[in-house]
Amino acid sequence: MDLALLATTESDADTLADIRIAAMRESLERIGRFDPQRARERFLASFDPALCWVIETEGIQTGFIVIRPQEDHWLLDHFYILPEHQSRGIGAAVLRKVFESADAQRMPIRLGALRGSDSNRFYQRHGFVQTNEAEWDIYYVRHPS
Repeated sequence: MDLALLATTESDADTLADIRIAAMRESLERIGRFDPQRARERFLASFDPALCWVIETEGIQTGFIVIRPQEDHWLLDHFYILPEHQSRGIGAAVLRKVFESADAQRMPIRLGALRGSDSNRFYQRHGFVQTNEAEWDIYYVRHPS
């Protein structure tokens, strides 16, 4: 698989928000919380292109990832693959790249996933362990190997 993580700029923000909305739509509709305007605003309010990479597969923009380094861990803040590109190994390939970097720095990776989302099974399959739950999210950690 020809996979690249490409740097982003401020001009990518709207496209990335669209990817987020498309990727989360089904999970949010399932729990009655789909609001595309709210999803867009929440993403744009914290968008930092220095922390975001577009996922390009075979020359096609298929998703994006945001990692926010913290003092004692990395926060995987956003990780979305467009629905038509899911279940093709793209997410797993991206995680392998992230794990290599995190493991080299001995950094745990933390994240939250929407309750009821298929992403929960994905993260568990890739070694994330549940640490906590809130009303809408389930939180996980993956320690360096």
